[in-house]
Amino acid sequence: MVYKCPVCRDTGIELYIADDGHEYARNCKCGLWQRERMNRMLSFADIPEAFAGLRLDSFDTSIYDMANSRKIADMNMQIANYWLDDFEKMKDRGMGLYMYSAVKGSGKTRFAVSLANEVIERYAVGVKFATSVQILNEIKASWNSDSQMTEHRLLDELTEVDVLVIDDFGIEVPKDWSMERFYQIVNSRYIHKKITIYTSNSALEDLLYDDRITNRIEENTYQLRFPSESVRKLLRERHQAELVKMMKGGVA
Repeated sequence: MVYKCPVCRDTGIELYIADDGHEYARNCKCGLWQRERMNRMLSFADIPEAFAGLRLDSFDTSIYDMANSRKIADMNMQIANYWLDDFEKMKDRGMGLYMYSAVKGSGKTRFAVSLANEVIERYAVGVKFATSVQILNEIKASWNSDSQMTEHRLLDELTEVDVLVIDDFGIEVPKDWSMERFYQIVNSRYIHKKITIYTSNSALEDLLYDDRITNRIEENTYQLRFPSESVRKLLRERHQAELVKMMKGGVA
């Protein structure tokens, strides 16, 4: 049998003899074990396929039309890089980010996922991505008698992961039961200093959730206001212009 790595025989682990004459195991220099671990972490994160390869340096702040929007985006980029570079300190404090804009498609989700990918790659910590509606739907699904996922197990997964990204937070109309579940998630992460990254269409003070939730989010996040422009709309217009140019015989 031909191995890609003859040292570890494609196991990712190599055996070696130390100075004391005993045989020990270590990660092979081929990097297979590290790559497989990274793949497992990315799979666990449940980051949408469309955002899988995004990194912070791929977020183009020049896409926005208005100068003020570009200024806001550049400031957010500076804050995000500071947060990333000081991630160990942020992790010790449990300091996350709350990104908001009333305009849908303003780049919040793309930005949050880029950060999540960076955190996995740079610091090899566990990350989980989910929309708030998805979280509530999965909680409700766990109530079915034939469900293989219990509510307790699901909430544990959401409260214990190192970094939780909750997308579109506050888009749902809160009910008593959903209020209590989100309080449980937010409060547990607050107590144990777990990082949470939120994206929302509402400023923190405009959320319909009660003060028990919003006060904890306020204390443990940096708030980043996003431009009031739709990146999706701007990209659509740019693609349309490219198409028209090609049809006229130009080069896109």
